[in-house]
Amino acid sequence: MNDIRYPQNNDLRSLVHFCAEKGLIWLDENRMILMHVAALAELRKELINSVGIDQARRILTRMGYASGVRDAELAKKIRSGMSLKDAFVVGPQLHMLEGMVHVTPIELDCDLESGRFYGNFLWENSCEADVHVREFGHAEHPVCWMEIGYASGYTSAFMRRFILFKEVECTATGNNHCRIVGKPVEEWPDAAEHTPYYEADSIVGRMLELRSQVDALRASLERNLPRPNLIGASSGFRHAYTLIDKAAATQVTVLLLGETGVGKERFARALHEMSGRAAGPFVAINCAALPHDLIESELFGVEKGAFTGAQVSRMGKFERADGGTLFLDEIGELPLAAQAKLLRVLQEGEIERLGDERTRKINVRLVAATNVDLQAAVKAGRFRSDLYYRLNVYPVVIPPLRERLSDIPLLIESMLQRFGALHGKRVAGITDKALRALKGYAWPGNIRELENMIERGMILAPQNEWIEIEHLFAGPQDFEAVRHGIDATGNLASEAPGGSEGGIEALCNQVINTGIGLDDLEQVLIQHAVKQSGGNLSGAARLLGITRPQLNYRLKKRESPV
Repeated sequence: MNDIRYPQNNDLRSLVHFCAEKGLIWLDENRMILMHVAALAELRKELINSVGIDQARRILTRMGYASGVRDAELAKKIRSGMSLKDAFVVGPQLHMLEGMVHVTPIELDCDLESGRFYGNFLWENSCEADVHVREFGHAEHPVCWMEIGYASGYTSAFMRRFILFKEVECTATGNNHCRIVGKPVEEWPDAAEHTPYYEADSIVGRMLELRSQVDALRASLERNLPRPNLIGASSGFRHAYTLIDKAAATQVTVLLLGETGVGKERFARALHEMSGRAAGPFVAINCAALPHDLIESELFGVEKGAFTGAQVSRMGKFERADGGTLFLDEIGELPLAAQAKLLRVLQEGEIERLGDERTRKINVRLVAATNVDLQAAVKAGRFRSDLYYRLNVYPVVIPPLRERLSDIPLLIESMLQRFGALHGKRVAGITDKALRALKGYAWPGNIRELENMIERGMILAPQNEWIEIEHLFAGPQDFEAVRHGIDATGNLASEAPGGSEGGIEALCNQVINTGIGLDDLEQVLIQHAVKQSGGNLSGAARLLGITRPQLNYRLKKRESPV
């Protein structure tokens, strides 16, 4: 029997934060909940009575497995500098901290390089065994399904191979305690009897098949929404999409309005692909990116010899878009002379190349976009009123990202897939706390800024791990830009422990009344954090909400002679 002792769990307990005002509980960057055991008992009873004991066992086992995987990711981070066994027992310690069961290690033998693993653990006070006996009486077989799923999920993620745990004793079957044994799945002769409980639920599969049939029937009655290159489900997004959908079947000129980065070109492309012109070309031009003396030749074309340097005749964007759609972005930047010619094109359906007397008929659908107030530009004399009224026949306002926060998870999922393929990298996703921080950000750059942030997070996050707040924001100044404020640990400031205005003010008054200097206060906090983390500097840095290099700098500054 191995003499296995748990390290102090102060490093784990310090990761738990409560914010009753916001209805949030955090375990590091993962959102947690407190649940009555009676509610778990009711859920278990409903599952068994509704889908049968085998399906209920599968669902609860997979729930536990998913929870174990998340805790294994935390274990690798929180005790990366400790021994392998001390790092591994984060799982049993968290399982106890989360109130599921008391775990006593009997034997533990593991090696990451070879993949060797054998674990024997004693369980006491199992909440699953208690609720099962309360609802159904004693059982013939072990019933701690969610807890055994947790053990298998945690160990499999930690060891990077499938480790199957079996409950060889259970209090629900009349034993004095529960006991579990885990080893690689291929070492269990009866593994085939247990692995199906970790696989996708067959009942859910059949339900998904039925849902697919229902979706197919619904699709025959209504048009599918939305297009693949447009992502969103918020009311503002759907309103804008509905307007685009209705315009697609017509030839009306569409004016897209919205802030920089909201995705106006994506909406323009979607309109083109949904229209009868989808087989034709889609040509986009940014009016603000062209010198004023070249705009006319770019839009309408130029004949040879029209001006110095025009050595060949060349088509403009209108001719290139013939039979399709022309997207004019930042149309508010067009000079007045080009505006007059554009108005004629819209009215007559013909263009005249620069330096040419011949007119050419064109068949183009115009989509214009701007982020400026065209009405104000008309009053200021920078934009022709007749062109404004010609363009403003069918305006579509695309909402900024701060008004469609519910779309952020959908957008992130799509971006992770795209950037993962682009950079040849895979991440597990984005942490709950990072997602909440993104929802609290003001987004001056809208979706374009979100894309940049997610791509940065994809690059900085370790392979197969989670994108955290520190991977998203480039520096301290970015944290200040979060609308509700994020403290150094990644909590929204209003959710940090003692984060209410009264609590912070009281804390500040207490510190000031002690008479301690700012430098001395910093050193006291550092010493306390190092002690709380059991001497682990990485853990101390996390407690202080700074990086390990920042902590090293402060420690060296203290040791340097004055």
